[in-house]
Amino acid sequence: MESTVAVKSSEIEATKPKEQCEENKIDSPSPNNSKLETTHQAAQLSKINNGDQQKRVYKIVLTGGPCGGKTTGQSRMCTFFENLGWKVFRVPETATVLLSGGIKFSDLTEKEAYKFQENLIRTMIQIENTYFELGKSSKRNCLIICDRGVMDASAYISRKKWEKMLASNNWNPIEMRDNRYNQILHLVSAANGAEEFYSTEEHACRSECVDVARELDYKSAAAWVGHPYFDVIDNSTNFETKMNRMIESVCQKVGIDIGDRLQATSRKLKYLVASLPTDSNFPPFQDFDVEHHYLQSSGPKVQARLRKRGQNNHWSYIHTIRRPDVHGQSRIEVKTQLTQRDYINLLAQRDDAHFTIYKKRRCFLVNNQYFQLDIYKEPSHPRCKGLILLETYSSLSGDALKNCLPKFLDIVKEVTGDPLYSMFNLSLKEDWSITKKFCHSLQCKDKSNHCADAKY
Repeated sequence: MESTVAVKSSEIEATKPKEQCEENKIDSPSPNNSKLETTHQAAQLSKINNGDQQKRVYKIVLTGGPCGGKTTGQSRMCTFFENLGWKVFRVPETATVLLSGGIKFSDLTEKEAYKFQENLIRTMIQIENTYFELGKSSKRNCLIICDRGVMDASAYISRKKWEKMLASNNWNPIEMRDNRYNQILHLVSAANGAEEFYSTEEHACRSECVDVARELDYKSAAAWVGHPYFDVIDNSTNFETKMNRMIESVCQKVGIDIGDRLQATSRKLKYLVASLPTDSNFPPFQDFDVEHHYLQSSGPKVQARLRKRGQNNHWSYIHTIRRPDVHGQSRIEVKTQLTQRDYINLLAQRDDAHFTIYKKRRCFLVNNQYFQLDIYKEPSHPRCKGLILLETYSSLSGDALKNCLPKFLDIVKEVTGDPLYSMFNLSLKEDWSITKKFCHSLQCKDKSNHCADAKY
């Protein structure tokens, strides 16, 4: 008999509100619900739609190949957020805990390696859930830093065995990858781009040569392809700047105005693509169905929208609020993960001036760069017919940037900051020549203009 307690998908979802775990069992409101409960729910939805949450629990994963800077990054991140007044929990790497007990992965049989990975995930889920529960009960904003996450285990077994493991445990990638964590940060191994700094001397469980470390780095990145907020922190800068870029990336997603404490280097880039190549031209990828709904906002410069994103009828729901420029910084975005119930309730606030946007989103890695390719689908405004846009974040420029772009895509031109390719404008029902809602300036210099360049 197995001594390990089986951890099923219900335990993966243990940190979610009950209504999200039972998203397919939504009943009509009970007539016994009190007016107080209804008022409370309305107040909570109002806070979400105004980006005015009282407390946040933000869960991130630090992953990457050997000698990428995860240990130092975890310490730096902890110090930075504690100085902001946040409570920070650091979840230890489960594999290191188990391997330090005398297990040598290379000595395991094929069957033993499979069971080890399965039990590692079960153990990791239980350890993480302990910290997630503490985060929920904290009275302060809470950052939870996971040293690797559950999807990392897929880098160490074949795809066939991974799919078998998912099926036998009733796990699915949307819950394990997209809904469990708010953001993934892949710190590229020094073996890939900073080989002179690669070392195994200070890590008792690390013995990989440069070539093996490079391969593991790629596999660990591929394991997370598809997460909506996946940032690759490469070795294109010195190590100190690499750490600042990592912290900056989290601050951007959380919506924290960092001023000039960290020198911002990464920027969003968008490209128009002529046509969609055949699937065989792509590296390994993940496809998602995506829907965007714009909501009625609380002010002429405040933008609110909903996103539904999923695979195989498993969904994640995000609410985004965008506020005007603050202290000369770029527009601040506050993202909130929703239950299906809250998502449905917020749909009642849809802005009738906008169409719903439907897309297929393809996520993939090329040259240590994470890309999202949005293929617009019908029903849509005729202006969106056949539209394909490529998006990435990068601190590179010039030839270095050009060389990292996918060579198999027919890129027509860069359209970063072009209002003709703003999702806000693309979704408008009225013709651009007559509407008063068209955003002409992405910098909001015209105070009378409803400016909104939607981030995809």
